[in-house]
Amino acid sequence: MSDTAKAQEEMNRFAGKAMETMTMWADVNQRVLREMTELAAGTAKESVRLYAELQQGAIDALRDSHAVTLRWQESWQQGAKDPLLWYQKALAEGVEAAQKMFRYVEGNVQAVARSAERLQASTEKTGKDIQETVGTLATKMKDVYAQN
Repeated sequence: MSDTAKAQEEMNRFAGKAMETMTMWADVNQRVLREMTELAAGTAKESVRLYAELQQGAIDALRDSHAVTLRWQESWQQGAKDPLLWYQKALAEGVEAAQKMFRYVEGNVQAVARSAERLQASTEKTGKDIQETVGTLATKMKDVYAQN
């Protein structure tokens, strides 16, 4: 075989490996981009879910505060008749309102914690999937360049 033919064969083999490498990288890039897109979409869904939970809690708290305000307005007339009883009811109502507020805050904190856990789980899954994809690429690249 002549030197020119050997050089041509070597160039063809090099070009084939280069094309195969570019194809593998394109496939990996596509998979990683898909994983990242799914993570972004999942994060957006989780944000909307969290916002809805927090908003529902705020609506419930507003509804309760409105009810408390109405009860306070109604109790003023009773306060003139029996101030001690009115004071006791007002104090009990204040304690109950504070407890409800703490429950709402606790509910919001729990909602944020659950949301963070779900986001962490999906992020970890995405990271593992990307790591697996890149690991597969490395193995394929070793195989391609190990061939003569």
